[in-house]
Amino acid sequence: MIMRNQSVVILSSGGLDSSTVAAIAKKSGAKIYGLSFDYGQKHKKELIAAKKIAKYFSFVDFKIIKLDLSLWGGSSLTDLKQEIPKKGINKKIIPNTYVPGRNTIFISVALSYAEAINADLVGLGVNALDYSGYPDCRPDYIDQFQKLAKLSNKRGRENNPIKIWTPLLSLNKEEIIQLAFENDLNIEDTWSCYSGGLKPCKECDSCRIRESALKRWIKRKKAL
Repeated sequence: MIMRNQSVVILSSGGLDSSTVAAIAKKSGAKIYGLSFDYGQKHKKELIAAKKIAKYFSFVDFKIIKLDLSLWGGSSLTDLKQEIPKKGINKKIIPNTYVPGRNTIFISVALSYAEAINADLVGLGVNALDYSGYPDCRPDYIDQFQKLAKLSNKRGRENNPIKIWTPLLSLNKEEIIQLAFENDLNIEDTWSCYSGGLKPCKECDSCRIRESALKRWIKRKKAL
């Protein structure tokens, strides 16, 4: 996708996925405006990673929005009384690391910001495959939010809607790692762990998915 001179607001968590989206946008010539959220998450180190990614890819601007979702909890990422699962993914249930309404809130804010600065796209690192099954990371959710984006703001009503851009939506984690390297992302600068420590726990779902995919990617590269 050629994005030269286009402006994109990227929801940048500092994780592998959103940072890969930033890397793709940068290599495509886009002007990047980063948006991160301090939402009461245990793993605040992701915000440090997000700042590092913003600096590395020379974002035009980078904002951290304070929005404390821990006030009502409902997720092991924001509620100190809930433990982050470390026994692997059960594909039959949505894990308690799902934060109620998080992407709906974040995308809404990003659309507001994008319209205010006349950006063309809002970039998200969501992916439906090889993931934890969150309801707000699925294709049907993105499709419906794009329809809402056309109806909910001035640009959409003037037939110039802001596009919700999800280049990783149908990819698995191994394919995302490949894209990260192809677009000059140093994945060591990113942070995926949910546990809130100084080093990745390598036991939470996010760590397990990342480490497993990276091992497969390295094994495949060595076999070539």
